[in-house]
This record gives sequence, structure tokens and C-alpha cells, in this order.
Amino acid sequence: MPLKVPAIKALCFDVDGTLSDTDDLYAQKVSGFFPRFIFKDPDHAARRFVMWIEAPGNALLGLADTLHLDDEMVAVIHWLNRRRKHSDKKFLLVPGVDEMLRQFHGRYPMAVVSARDEKGTMRFLEQYNLAQYFSAVVTGLSATHTKPYPDPILLAAKKMNVAPEHCLMIGDTTVDIRAGKSAGAQTVGVLCGFGEEHELRRFGADEIIENTTGLLNLLKP
Repeated sequence: MPLKVPAIKALCFDVDGTLSDTDDLYAQKVSGFFPRFIFKDPDHAARRFVMWIEAPGNALLGLADTLHLDDEMVAVIHWLNRRRKHSDKKFLLVPGVDEMLRQFHGRYPMAVVSARDEKGTMRFLEQYNLAQYFSAVVTGLSATHTKPYPDPILLAAKKMNVAPEHCLMIGDTTVDIRAGKSAGAQTVGVLCGFGEEHELRRFGADEIIENTTGLLNLLKP
């Protein structure tokens, strides 16, 4: 379904693979360890592996999409988030995202809607001084259920004082698209992260863009 731009009053952003870089360089290095006689597509396998390392919450929920184990997987993620050790890892930023957020600031209220834990999310935002742009930060334990349930987007919409149907959810995985659609929001899938175009379209993404910064053209005033 084509994106209805005039209906968009607020933006909700995933973090991993959407604002935070997908670590393609790491995936390229790792792909050499996936032998071609076992893996049909070593590059794809390497990206999935990096996804598990960098964003275990989204990776587990992506698996749940296929196995129909959402409730059980959400419980596991909540357990992991409570016990996860926090490193001093420096995050990578999708190129141009900071300038994009600066341009949107004032035009739209914006929220982070992430399956990450709060500490990790805030470390990323603070590293690049991005927190100033967001009216709400919703993380893995903020709502009763995390993505792919609609709860985080509904909470973000409430915090921004915008109806969910006037929100645009931007993310790189089917988890983001499912959460947005179930909340009644419009959705944009980005290909700079871990998701693939056919997956994102299959779950109903209203628009697909190569890079998060493509939103600037998509939402021209």
C-alpha cells in the first residue's frame, strides 16, 4: 500500500540496523569463516550471525516470526535483558542519520522504539548526542510486551500525544513492520540493516528505502 505522507504526524525509529550501523565490515570479515560447501550464501549467513551478536533481541524475534513462538520468545528476551552484561562498546552510526534527525526535528515529534535494553539504547543516543531529537525513548522493557507486539508503538504514540495511526514506524526487520502494522501505524522498511526486501514486503511494509536517510526524500515538505 502506498505511503500516505499527509497522514504522518510523528516518526518512530528502531535502533539496530536503522539508526545504528549494521556492521557490514564485521559481516565481511566473518563471512570468510562460513565455508561455501556448507553455506549456499556465506555473506547472508555472516550478516545473520552478526545480527545475533549485535542485536540478540531482534534476532530472536525474527526467528519467532518463522516459528510462531512470539510469546515464548518475548519472555526469553525479557530474561536476557535483565541479566545481560553491559560492555563499553562504541556504536556505529548509519551515515547521515544525525543530519536527517536534525532536519526532522521540529517538523515531527520523534521516538525511539527499540528491543534493546534502556542502558544500551541510551549509550548509543548519548554517544552521538541524538537524545535531544526524541520526545520519547521506548526500549525492550518499557511496555508490557516488546516488538512485534504493538505495545511499544502505542506507548510511544501516547508519549508524543499523537494517534498511533498518524505514526510512521521505521525499521529494518519484520519485527518492526509487524509491530507498526498491528499498532495501526504506517511502516517503512530500510535495507541498510538486517532485513531483506522480500521479507519486509511480505509483512506489509508500506514503503522500502535503501537507507534510513532516504526518509528525507520520502517526506519532503
